Amino acid sequence: MTASASKWLKDELDRKIIRELQRNARESTSNIAARLDVARSTVHERIARMEKDGVITGYSVVLSRNPSTENVQVMVFIEIKQQETRKILQRISQYSEVRVCLSINGEFDLFVSVEAPRIEDLDIVIDEIGMMPGVLRTKSFVVFGRRFDRRYKETAQRITEQVLNDTA
Repeated sequence: MTASASKWLKDELDRKIIRELQRNARESTSNIAARLDVARSTVHERIARMEKDGVITGYSVVLSRNPSTENVQVMVFIEIKQQETRKILQRISQYSEVRVCLSINGEFDLFVSVEAPRIEDLDIVIDEIGMMPGVLRTKSFVVFGRRFDRRYKETAQRITEQVLNDTA
């Protein structure tokens, strides 16, 4: 474990607890402790410490998605004039289709994940982003499928169960 990692996560047990909470943040400490083969009080104390230290800053709800309304996703790399960064970020943030915008290094400056019900909708958004003053160029990639996505693993299972229950 590196020095920077040690200030966030004390050891492998912390990482395992975090994985369990990412899977289901509402899971009881008793169930987590049983799966990890440690005392319930150990799990409780570790979670309390990680919350106090700012490692865990909150818990959130992941909404299920209706499989019949799945979106098409495009990954867009954007090269910009550095002086225009704030204006471009402000404009990009106005698009509800933009799910993630990351600042990156390399030949491009921004990485944007865009989702919409139809590819035609994405085409319009990408064209509009490309025409923004200060955007030098874009490069887009359509996502054919998710091989894994740790953010939505449990949601995908719930959707599958719902589909199977609806067809039964």
